[in-house]
Amino acid sequence: MYGYGYGSSYLLIIIGLVITLWASWYVNHNFKKYDQFASRRGTSGAEAARFILDQAGLQDIQINKVSGNLTDNYNPGNKTLNLSESTYDSTSVAAIGVAAHECGHAIQDQKNYAPMRVRAALVPAVNLGSNASFPIIIVGALLGMNHFLITIGIWLFALIVLFQVVTLPVEFNASGRAIKILSSGDLLDSDEVPMVRQVLLAAALTYVAAAISTALQLLRLIIIFGDNRN
Repeated sequence: MYGYGYGSSYLLIIIGLVITLWASWYVNHNFKKYDQFASRRGTSGAEAARFILDQAGLQDIQINKVSGNLTDNYNPGNKTLNLSESTYDSTSVAAIGVAAHECGHAIQDQKNYAPMRVRAALVPAVNLGSNASFPIIIVGALLGMNHFLITIGIWLFALIVLFQVVTLPVEFNASGRAIKILSSGDLLDSDEVPMVRQVLLAAALTYVAAAISTALQLLRLIIIFGDNRN
C-alpha cells in the first residue's frame, strides 16, 4: 500500500508542474500580446500610476523603477510602488493595466482591506513554514518515522497553502479595482479596457496555479506519510 501511494503521488507533482508552467506561459503570452498595443492617449505606466495614486489621495507614495520583467509590486512596509522596466516607461495597454493593478494594492492598504491584513499577519508563520517544514519532515523520517515531527512539518507546510489561498482575494480585488478605475475613461478608451482585463485575468491565474500546485504538494505529503503510518 505504501509503495503504491508513494509512486502514485508523483502524479500530483506532474499535475502541479503542468498547471504552473501553463499559467506562466499564459500570463507572458497575454502581456506580450497586449504590450504591442500602445494606448491612444500615450500615457506611460508610471504616469498612469501617479494619476491613480493622486486621485486616491496617496500623493505620498513614491513610484520606483525596478529591474526585471513583470516584477511589479507594492510594498506596504515603506509605502512604495515598484514598477518593472517593462511597465514604468511603456505606454502600452498592458503596462497601464499592470500599473493600475499595483495601485489597487496601494488603495487596499489605504482602506485596510481585511484579506490584505490577514496575508500580512501570516508572513512570519509562512516564512517559518517555508524554511522549516521539509527539514522537520526529513528529520522525522530519519528518526524512524517519528509521526509527531512529521505532523508538525506537514502543518507548517499547510501554512504556505493557507497563505496562497488568502492571497487570491487580495489579487482579484486589486484587479477589480484596476478595471473599475480604468473604466472611468480618464486613462484608457472604453475599447482598450477589455485588453487590460485579459492581462489581469492571466496574471491572477498565476496565483490560482500556485495555490493549486502547493495544495497538491501538501496532499502528496499526506498520502506518503499517511500510507506509511497505515
